[in-house]
Amino acid sequence: MDAVLLERSKTVLPDGAIIEIVLWRVPEPVAGSSHLYKYRLFYGRNGRRVVGFDNERGKGDHCHLDGEERPYAFSTIAALLEDFRAEIAKRRP
Repeated sequence: MDAVLLERSKTVLPDGAIIEIVLWRVPEPVAGSSHLYKYRLFYGRNGRRVVGFDNERGKGDHCHLDGEERPYAFSTIAALLEDFRAEIAKRRP
């Protein structure tokens, strides 16, 4: 099985902030993760990342919140998207 793109979207909000979501189902876990998804979720404004969730090869699941990198406990895609949107909501003006 090849990787399958599940979602790719980019939204530019009226204030210029950007929300980008890229989700793949992969044939085997990315190094450092134990599930079959590769993802990159981004929210930024004024040229900087404010919120990010990803599972970079070797680092596994983690998030970036206000410039700090933290581990992230992945459970499901639905929970990932909910957590991402909740972190954005905390930071929206």
